[in-house]
Amino acid sequence: MSGDSVQTVLVELSDQDKAAKQNAIIAYALMLSGFVFGLTWIIGGIWAMVKKSEAQGTLFEDHYSNAIKTFWISLCLTILGAVLAMVGVGVIILIATAIWTLYKLIKGLARITSNKPYANA
Repeated sequence: MSGDSVQTVLVELSDQDKAAKQNAIIAYALMLSGFVFGLTWIIGGIWAMVKKSEAQGTLFEDHYSNAIKTFWISLCLTILGAVLAMVGVGVIILIATAIWTLYKLIKGLARITSNKPYANA
């Protein structure tokens, strides 16, 4: 393995960045736990909306946009899927929504724990 080098970039986070990171992780965790407990999904979405203004200008600002967008789209698709479940097609919508939501939340957690913004730079 000579010639292979791994570079580690250490990013010094400001206090505002640290708070924004912590609050975004809380939002992600609450939304993920909503798959088991239900109500925490709504709490996580509201948490992200309330804390978004505090994260403006930080490295993690776009994580809030991701969490909020994921919350609203998933909520709408879940309602649509539940209504259409009586016809059968709703089950497919519910499964697809769950998979998409898990992907968005897990990707967000993976990026934020690596001190990266949500969007690929």
